[in-house]
Amino acid sequence: MAVMIAGKSMPRSETPLRSDLFPEISPYASGMLAVDGRHTIYWEQSGNPDGLPVLFLHGGPGAGSAPVHRRFFDPQFYRIVVLDQRGCGRSIPLGDLHDNTTDHLVADMEKLRSHLGISRWLLFGGSWGSTLALAYGIKHPDRVTGFILRGIFLGARSEIDWFLHGMRTIFPEAWRDFVGHLPESERADLLGNYYRRLTDRSPDSHRPAARAWSRYEAACSTLYPTARAPFESDHGGFALALSRIEAHYFAHGTFVPEGWPWADLDRIRQLPGTIVQGRYDIVCPPVTADALARAWPEARYVVVPDAGHSALEPGIRAALVNATESFRLSTNDDLFAPRFPWET
Repeated sequence: MAVMIAGKSMPRSETPLRSDLFPEISPYASGMLAVDGRHTIYWEQSGNPDGLPVLFLHGGPGAGSAPVHRRFFDPQFYRIVVLDQRGCGRSIPLGDLHDNTTDHLVADMEKLRSHLGISRWLLFGGSWGSTLALAYGIKHPDRVTGFILRGIFLGARSEIDWFLHGMRTIFPEAWRDFVGHLPESERADLLGNYYRRLTDRSPDSHRPAARAWSRYEAACSTLYPTARAPFESDHGGFALALSRIEAHYFAHGTFVPEGWPWADLDRIRQLPGTIVQGRYDIVCPPVTADALARAWPEARYVVVPDAGHSALEPGIRAALVNATESFRLSTNDDLFAPRFPWET
């Protein structure tokens, strides 16, 4: 049996939904898109060039993408688009904060969609990626076919305060190391003083601060400890980009108004959505996902009982692959039919 996308027959499996990552694949196209006079973003496409477009949005802000992110999607069915947001990953300049706001990232996504000739796409984002997916969808609902969101973060001051102070409730050892990087005289303002050090031009200041920030976040991101100690050397400066951009966004309230997005959810309510949340997600606790699910009851809400924050924990990755497969099986001609006279 097959489904149709833009007049093309696509395979539809009759077997039970897959629950593990798809095999490794390589991009069939990639490039660098200049989005303004300073920033150039990396993008890539893999899977089926004629398939259903899906955009993977990485977290952080500042984390960057990785090859494993292509593997949440059936490559025979999906046209998989991955980008590195401003200042992240392979985008240049790495770690740059100039003109780096939520509105700029949303505008970059729209420029990339137009550049690739995509009419509408499915948005797949976790943690900060869920914030960005919602921000784009609310601004451009006519360009979105649906949402698959994980580990919900909405940029509220209470969520930022939890990251800086509240996670010590569960991870006091990691928090002590995080705070202990700063002199005692600077600990009353963790964010302000980390931000100052991370943006200091001296490597003697910003590199140790980046390692301390990144280790703290990584230590709190999984239900079960991982064997590898991340960001010890930070080859390539990726830990610095993550911590610097994350602190930049946190210091500015993630550039969204307090109380966002509750008043704007009606703009996307008609679109299909799935929310995946780890029960023991400490970085982005379930209270935010629960609030979003209650405000958006049309969306499917999946709580994974034995998982934390990371998209690669077994239960989370199974739920995410299940969600992409469910979306694949629910696809029909109406989803891709032109909505406006000029979309012909």
